[in-house]
Amino acid sequence: MKHKRYSREFKLEALRLLETSDKSVAEIERDLGMSSGLLYKWRERYQVDGDQLGAPSLEVSDEEALRTELRRVKRELEEVKQERDILKKAMAIFSKDQLRNTASSKNTRRHSR
Repeated sequence: MKHKRYSREFKLEALRLLETSDKSVAEIERDLGMSSGLLYKWRERYQVDGDQLGAPSLEVSDEEALRTELRRVKRELEEVKQERDILKKAMAIFSKDQLRNTASSKNTRRHSR
């Protein structure tokens, strides 16, 4: 099932209608041909702000912005953990090689005496 895409202007007008109308959310969604519960999601996700000229705009809510930032930080943390694990493995490999080289050079010196 393909999801319908709504423009920012449509979302803005739907949210403004929700604030100013005496109709229920279900009635507004039905009148606009929207899926049930979509206005609730938009209300959580966006906030309607007026700019200096009084023209309203649709902005991501503070809560949604924090969720987005949290997802980004979690992805970054996962990448850093993977990089750390790779570096640990590389250090272990180089440490083993260094120990072998040190041990073999000691054996070589003993045998050459």
